[in-house]
Amino acid sequence: MMSFIRLSLGRPRAVRFWSAMAVSVCVAATGSAASAQDQGEIIKSHGYSFYGDLKYPADFKNFDYVNPDAPKDGEISLPFVGTLDSMNPYSGKGRAHLFSIFAYESLLGEAPTQDGLPADVYGEAYCLLCETLEYPEDKSWVVFNMRKDAKFSDGTPVTANDIAFSHNLLLDEGLQSYADAVRKRIPKVEVIDDYTIKFYFADGISRRSLIEQVGGVPAWPSKWMQERGVGLKDDWLESPPGSGAYVIDDVDLSRNIVLKRNPDYWGNDLPINKGRFNFDTIKLEIISDDTASFEAFKSGLYTFRSEGDSKKWAAGYDFPKVDDGFIVKAELPDGSPPTPTGVVFNLNSEILKDRAVRQAIALMFNFEWTNESLQYGLFKQRASFSQGTPVMANGVPEGAELELLKSLGDLVPEDMLTSEAIVPHSSSPDRLLDRRNARAAQKLLDDAGWEVVNGQRQKDGVPLRLEFLFNSTSSPTATAAIENYVSNLRGIGIDLQLDKVDSSQYTSRERGRDFDLIYESYAAFLGTGTGLPQYYGSEAAEYSLFNPAGLASPMVDAIIEASLSAETREEEQAAMRALDRALRYEFFMVPMWYNDVNWVAYYDQYGRPETQPPYAVGQLDFWWYDAEKAQKLRDAGVLR
Repeated sequence: MMSFIRLSLGRPRAVRFWSAMAVSVCVAATGSAASAQDQGEIIKSHGYSFYGDLKYPADFKNFDYVNPDAPKDGEISLPFVGTLDSMNPYSGKGRAHLFSIFAYESLLGEAPTQDGLPADVYGEAYCLLCETLEYPEDKSWVVFNMRKDAKFSDGTPVTANDIAFSHNLLLDEGLQSYADAVRKRIPKVEVIDDYTIKFYFADGISRRSLIEQVGGVPAWPSKWMQERGVGLKDDWLESPPGSGAYVIDDVDLSRNIVLKRNPDYWGNDLPINKGRFNFDTIKLEIISDDTASFEAFKSGLYTFRSEGDSKKWAAGYDFPKVDDGFIVKAELPDGSPPTPTGVVFNLNSEILKDRAVRQAIALMFNFEWTNESLQYGLFKQRASFSQGTPVMANGVPEGAELELLKSLGDLVPEDMLTSEAIVPHSSSPDRLLDRRNARAAQKLLDDAGWEVVNGQRQKDGVPLRLEFLFNSTSSPTATAAIENYVSNLRGIGIDLQLDKVDSSQYTSRERGRDFDLIYESYAAFLGTGTGLPQYYGSEAAEYSLFNPAGLASPMVDAIIEASLSAETREEEQAAMRALDRALRYEFFMVPMWYNDVNWVAYYDQYGRPETQPPYAVGQLDFWWYDAEKAQKLRDAGVLR
């Protein structure tokens, strides 16, 4: 698992947008930062969206999709497949789980599972540690007025000094790509008093995502960490206390992590929290591989499973607990664009710098055969980085999108202006090797100078030899799909080594870019954000953990900059379509499959909203424990 520290990205499944500012903290005794400014109207609000529109008014009682009367009781347990060796996800070292961040809150509320909050709207955020925020029309700064009753789990208050401390700590000891980007955007943070903090934004840059960015900094206890000399580079054998609804109760990184709901949680009665954080206990079971994990679910070791294996979904849930109704199998709506997962090319590999070679490699993946033969026909083929959304590029560019691309001059290839957006090739579902595509791939390699000698491709005596890095804890179906793809590639003379390694080696080698090909993901988007350069930009391409291809395209950079300067939703959407088109044109990934619903299975002891919000499943956020249903399972001997 990658570190969670990254910049804000415009998408509904909000990554925790933690920030890091290397600035001196100025402490003023009294006064309002806003009053000293003469920048037109000062907006004061209980929440924030870039365009100023909020679904929920200042006096809202709870989010529409939650059950405000949900009982507070019981346990939910989930699996983690692989190995963990850390409780500190911020350092960029080791493998830490999402559970290790549950304790930490931010000024603007975020879902603990990294889903959007609220889960029924896109691009909005509401105060949590803050009571209100203030900013001028030009968004050149923001002031957060913090709640005076917010406390860490050890009883100490959460103050503006803690927020400023966290910013500086992340910059000093966090990821380089993150810190470099933030320094340019946020030059100063000012602690006005214990419960008022102001952030200044650099002149001449887009104001996009900056307020959400600083509103997403985690609140760490500065006094606790300074007294113990604890920073982000440490192992965190004892995690710093947080202010959130859950505290870490027990950790055994070889077996499980247990979270307990804090009975003294300060924020229980806030409207933003009504109907949320309903389980007394959340438990993570750490299991070696997916096959063992599924068997553990069947036995009742854990009680909620998100299924990603189509074979299991289609044919694996025919055991008695499902047949008898003790386990619920459900397909829940997913309003987010699917995660762009596929085979990623390392663009720093000399062989793979040749676009023709990448195209040839892509042609040997047979989605249709894979889906029919291995995946029960349950998946769809992904083409876009924003699949199925209003910002997906389709056909030839036109209107505002075309005008934007033309305005970038020679950065945009002429054929991109007149051609349809790139979509994956089609293949025959009847056999693994599509002969038509194989002939096209071989011609591309021939034309690129890679001739066949004794069955192997070589150029100037150098073999076409590549290493494909693959996580051995992946599901059997995903493993079979990749193995068959590798077989096709070997069949046209490519010397391809499939390196199956455990999750720790996988993480280490991925971060070191020690691969030619890798089965990985990028970030989907519905809108723009300051995280786009970390994923897709040149600025940190050599070392960003979120850009495994090392993509560095001046065209992509220019489109991202244009998107950040958009002043209307229409301009923003046109820029996002242009970005999607450009990313597909750069051809740094072989797109694979996606699912447009969420597959979940769980023991029938939970309640969930009648109407599922589009941007989150919410099992750890707004589901609840049904004691009556749970007792029936125990009476039947299904669960202990």
